[in-house]
Amino acid sequence: MNEEYDFQPSYPDDYREEKETDVVLTEEGYRKLQEELEYLKNVKRWEVAKRLEQARSFGDLMENSEYEDAKHEQAFVLGRIVEIERILDNARIIRQEDIGQEEVALGSTVVLEDVERGETMTFRLVSYAEARGDDTCLSDRSPVGKAILGRKAGEVVDVTVPSGVIKYRIVSIQ
Repeated sequence: MNEEYDFQPSYPDDYREEKETDVVLTEEGYRKLQEELEYLKNVKRWEVAKRLEQARSFGDLMENSEYEDAKHEQAFVLGRIVEIERILDNARIIRQEDIGQEEVALGSTVVLEDVERGETMTFRLVSYAEARGDDTCLSDRSPVGKAILGRKAGEVVDVTVPSGVIKYRIVSIQ
């Protein structure tokens, strides 16, 4: 008796297998990337196209710096669109209510104190894809991000930087 079964497990609606290519994003980070993608596709891409059209009207394209500049901008915009689409296609969203406060995790807001200087700073630890261009966020791939990930409040971590080692105390996790 060798019957084959077509077994289809049932999962909650938001379940999907984790993949190596997953990019973990907070809900806010996912929303910001969607907004940036929409802006690039619906506004910026057309602005660059108009610049290209205008630059072409200036004549000889071989010595037209405006045209070259617009072509470079077009390549950047199209590259960023592809990058964001790839990130969103591979996104795994972490919900705010799923972020614990016992240890530093992606999505945690962390207050750090530079032990030597006594200065404190507050960051939200996010994936590299979400941290881009946001000075309130800290990438999980940065030296500080790597050092604090999985640590608890009160712990002191050593972060190796080009100028030496900096000690940070994790004051609180929110």
